[in-house]
Amino acid sequence: MSEDFGPTFITVTDDEGKEFVLEFVDALEHNGQLYQAFFPAETEGENEDDPDNGLVILKVLQEDGETLLSTLDSEEEEEAVYELFMENLFSDEEE
Repeated sequence: MSEDFGPTFITVTDDEGKEFVLEFVDALEHNGQLYQAFFPAETEGENEDDPDNGLVILKVLQEDGETLLSTLDSEEEEEAVYELFMENLFSDEEE
C-alpha cells in the first residue's frame, strides 16, 4: 500500500455499537490467513497515554464476496501475529 497520498483510515464498530477510527499500519499473511495492523487515530482531547491506544490487529475474512475484519480467535494467535508485525515494523526502521 502506497503512502503517496497519506495514511489510510477506516472506521470500525465494536459489538456495543461504539465507533473507532483506525489508521492502517501494515498487512501480512500467516498460515494462509491475512492480517492487518492499525493504530487508533488520534483525536483531539484523547489521552495519548491510554493503554488501549496500542496496535490493533484484525484478520481479514471473505464472506459472501464481502471483505470483513474480525478479531483474532485466541491469545496464541494474537501473540504470534503481534510478534510478526513487530518484526516487520522494526526491521523497516533498521534499513
